[in-house]
Amino acid sequence: FDAFPTLEQLPLWGFDGSSTMQAEGRSSDCVLKPVAVYPDPVRTNGVLVMCEVMMPDGKTPHPSNSRATIIDDEGAWFGFEQEYFFYKNGRPLGFPEQGYPAPQGPYYTGVGYKNVGDIARQIVDEHLDICLAAGINHEGINAEVAKGQWEFQVFGKGSKRAADEVWMARYLLQRLTEKYGVDVEYHCKPLGDTDWNGSGM
Repeated sequence: FDAFPTLEQLPLWGFDGSSTMQAEGRSSDCVLKPVAVYPDPVRTNGVLVMCEVMMPDGKTPHPSNSRATIIDDEGAWFGFEQEYFFYKNGRPLGFPEQGYPAPQGPYYTGVGYKNVGDIARQIVDEHLDICLAAGINHEGINAEVAKGQWEFQVFGKGSKRAADEVWMARYLLQRLTEKYGVDVEYHCKPLGDTDWNGSGM
């Protein structure tokens, strides 16, 4: 493309659905249908494309395509709070190798090394900047109730647009944490049946 592409300029893309467990090998054709496009702030002339998965005809939604079932109210406003944990070496970031850190209390909206560690703030601040540069309506961040737990907020107009921005923000967060050697855990209760707060949407 000579300039940043519009959605209408992006073609349907075929792929092997057996590689993503969305089809069997004997009949594996699936199609990606672009539905949203964002600039990729960390790549020169990069483009991020959100797609729906379609059947080979390019018109019928694939059974895994839940986005196609959303009633799109373009006039409605939606606010999402995406909670998550940073994980490193199989446990939440900042947790000791055995047991638990100090009880919850100082971590929520916490500041300082003993409460948020040495890289979490760097990651969430960088994620905020990347999302804003990509055109995502990222509204804010805060440390959450458990150590290693954070949250970001996305506020958007239109059912599908707001949901797309949350999904793209998740993708950008997971891609970003690769360089820090940290994983993102979205499970609602990753610590099991404990008093520690879980993550949620």
